[in-house]
Amino acid sequence: MTKPLEPVPLHVPDEVLDDLRRRLAATRWAPDPGNEDGRYGVRRAYLEELVAYWADGFDWRAAERAINAYEHYRVDVGGVPVHFMRRPGAGPDPVPLILSHGWPWTFWHWSKVVDPLADPAAYGGDPAESFDVIVPSLPGFGFSTPLTGRPDMNFWKIADVWHELMTGVLGHERYAAAGCDVGALVTGQLGHKYAGELIAIHIGSALKLDFFNGDRAWDFSGGAPIPPDLPSDVHARFMELDRRFAVHLAAHMMAPSTLAHGLADSPAGMLSWMLERWAKWSDNGGDVERVFSKDDLLTHATIYWAGEAIGSSVRTYANNNRYPWTPSHDRRPVVEAPTGITFVSYENPPGVTTGEQRIRGFLESDRAAWYNHVGVTCHDRGGHFIPWEIPQEWVADLRRTFRGRR
Repeated sequence: MTKPLEPVPLHVPDEVLDDLRRRLAATRWAPDPGNEDGRYGVRRAYLEELVAYWADGFDWRAAERAINAYEHYRVDVGGVPVHFMRRPGAGPDPVPLILSHGWPWTFWHWSKVVDPLADPAAYGGDPAESFDVIVPSLPGFGFSTPLTGRPDMNFWKIADVWHELMTGVLGHERYAAAGCDVGALVTGQLGHKYAGELIAIHIGSALKLDFFNGDRAWDFSGGAPIPPDLPSDVHARFMELDRRFAVHLAAHMMAPSTLAHGLADSPAGMLSWMLERWAKWSDNGGDVERVFSKDDLLTHATIYWAGEAIGSSVRTYANNNRYPWTPSHDRRPVVEAPTGITFVSYENPPGVTTGEQRIRGFLESDRAAWYNHVGVTCHDRGGHFIPWEIPQEWVADLRRTFRGRR
């Protein structure tokens, strides 16, 4: 870091936490008969258990102390409030690396990979592969709030903010980037528009950057019906993925403010909406606490609540569609920066059962031509929250992407 910024530890005021506990204690519960299997969504019994612990048991101050083991900064980037966490690199010549999360992620979902990336020697790695790790909260997420002056923020506009943060605010001429979920699109846009300043990128998915364009962008099929003659296992996988991903895409893109009015007022409602994604998107064998402990779940939830971020975070989806992505150049590949890609089999598309098939399917698809891909890996374990669920594998994949490119 070259600019004289002063780190400021995070601190959620006592009155915010007191108000949160009062709201949790006053929760009015909806009847939930016949939902023992969770077919109708989050089970009331488990949500009640979490809410009770959030109100009287969860220690945010302990979580805050762990978070504050790292440097934290708040800056204004062109009228956009940006909070970021930093772990200085411990090697001889660390490369600046910006990590971009998604929804319902927080910056803290990167916490398991920050230290190994910054100080590889402490984890049996090569100190020459160290990174100066920058982990921002996306604008409108976490503590990068309030976003009142920029209600149009979306993934490709965030990429512009990140580039200014890294080059203008922090003074880096070249840097590295990585991301998952929406953060993979942010990172891909960096590798498209600013390839000359990007050493390389590493992403946890490889969608086209125009993924959110079009009239039915919330529908993976584009409105096409499921073919009636599919094998039963392939049909079942289509339905499983629809149940996993369709609800939030449609709601966030088509009525984000309608949803936000309720979730911003009710911490139990907000938790329920995010809990379903944490539970269904992680590779947990039916028990979310195999991946996220209660303390983990509530740490992430408290970040959203304390930052008053739920409304602006879900609106990002609508803005991805309302302000469609347009290319900055017509060169090929669209994303010119060298790109490493990590897939997980938990998210294999219908008809794909092995990691080898997943990689081959990508390489044979029209998506592959979008990226200057230099390495594609698929892991048999781990779900959507890759750096949280399989941090060692993510770190190894990312290091390979940048090896020889520093």
